[in-house]
Order: sequence, then structure tokens, then C-alpha cells
Amino acid sequence: MKYKLNSLIIFVSLALLVGGCDPAINNEKGTVIAKVHNKYLYESDIKGLVPRGTSLHDSIVMVKNFSDNWIKTRLMVEQAKKNLPEQQLDFDQQLDDYRNSLIIYRYETELINQMLDTIVNDEEIEKYYNEHLSDFELKENIVKLQYVIVDQDSEEETLFREIFKLPDSLMLDSLEASGKLYARSYFLDTAYWFRFDDLLQTIPIETYNQELFLKGRRFIELSDNQFTYLLNFVDFKIKDDASPLDFERNDIISIIINRRKRELIKKVRKDLYVKAVENKEFEVYYND
Repeated sequence: MKYKLNSLIIFVSLALLVGGCDPAINNEKGTVIAKVHNKYLYESDIKGLVPRGTSLHDSIVMVKNFSDNWIKTRLMVEQAKKNLPEQQLDFDQQLDDYRNSLIIYRYETELINQMLDTIVNDEEIEKYYNEHLSDFELKENIVKLQYVIVDQDSEEETLFREIFKLPDSLMLDSLEASGKLYARSYFLDTAYWFRFDDLLQTIPIETYNQELFLKGRRFIELSDNQFTYLLNFVDFKIKDDASPLDFERNDIISIIINRRKRELIKKVRKDLYVKAVENKEFEVYYND
């Protein structure tokens, strides 16, 4: 691979760079691949560009494309320098601000990783939900259900129809046992809310009015060319209703944790400032 990389670099270098001795070349950075005015692209600049196992032809194409893009970028930079006024080329303050922002971000991220409490208990979740109930309005219809998908006209169709007629306490265990053995697919977790539109990706329900379809429904059976779908609706919520707590739980946890992050950083900054004042670590030279 080293031989291949050296070969393609020599090839591309000859194609892109006019030969000759140039005192500006930094020989420690390896072979020169391209040059624009007094700027050079070196072999070391493309280290890791070509994945191991790449053919010589593909490697040459990759290096050449990278070099071409580098050349076009450098040419545009040089053209901009010629045509923009000097004051528009001074980025020292912006670069300094950006660097400071990156340093602070890295430091605060480490503080968060080390100090943030990410455990959110049920009491906190319920408290936030009740205090912000108006924020949790459903934007779509959602359902809780159990379903089983079996091959059409199979013997298992009758079995599952009978299981769905059992009392709830017996039905779940029977569905679990039979689903593993005979169903193409099944879902039994009634604690989980489905978005109705997501359900339609799995179950071929045809309806022009989801709200009307859901009202009064419990058990339905559908078929297509291959499968029979048996569904038992346990609960549903209509668009614009208050969204149930268990549907919003994960989002509430994220909200609480993000709020803790902000509070943690705010406290760290305040404590740092108070300590600096006490230790006289800074001075100001302006009047109120």
C-alpha cells in the first residue's frame, strides 16, 4: 500500500506541478503534490485520504480530485485577497472569539460529563408534566393496541381469533405463547403508544377519517393478498387532546436534563466570577 501511495503521489505530482527547485518547499513535509502561488499541498496533507485496499486507479482519482479541489480553493482565496479591501480581510478578532468559544464549549462539556445528574425520577416527570400541561397537545392521533399478523387462510387464524375473545388476563399470556410459535409478527406491549400514521406502515388500515375509525373500536380484522391482521385497540387519543404522560415521558426527561445543564453551567460561571472577585483576579478601568 505504501508503494502504491508513493506511486500515485508521484504520478499526480508530475501531472499537477511544474518541476524545478523551489527554496520555499518544506522537504520535511514530504513530496509536493500541488502548488498555487506560494502555497503547497504536500504528501503529509493527504495522509489517511486513501482507504487501505483501494486500487491504484481509484487512489489516483481520489488524490487528483482532492488536489483539484485544493487548487480551486486556493485560487479563490488568492482572488479574494486581491479584490477585497484590507479591513474586510482582518479576521483576527473573529478567529479569537471563535477559538475562545470552542475552548469554553470543550470545558463546559467536560464539566457536564463529570458533574451532571442524569437521573430523573417519576415524581419530577409528573411534576413537570402537570405544570406544563398546556404544552403537551397532541399533533396527531395515537393508539395503544395489540396486534398479530398471520398467513392468510392458515389454521392459526382461527386460533388467534379465539384467543382475542378470551378475558384480558388470559389473552395476553396466550398471545405471547402462540405469537412466538405461529405469528408472522406480533406486538403486545399495551404501555406503548403508536402514532396512528406509523401504524399504517405496518397494518393496511384504510380510512379517510382516523378519529371516526377509532371511536368505538376494540377488535378488528383485516386481510390483504398475503396476511390476516388481528388488532385489539386498548386506548386512543385524538389529535388536539392533551398528550398522555407516558407518551411524553422521554421528551420530558430530555427537557429536565437540558435544564439541569443550563443551571449547572450558570452556577459554574457565577461561582468562578465570585471566586475571582474574592481573590482579586481581575480589575476594571471604567466608571459607572
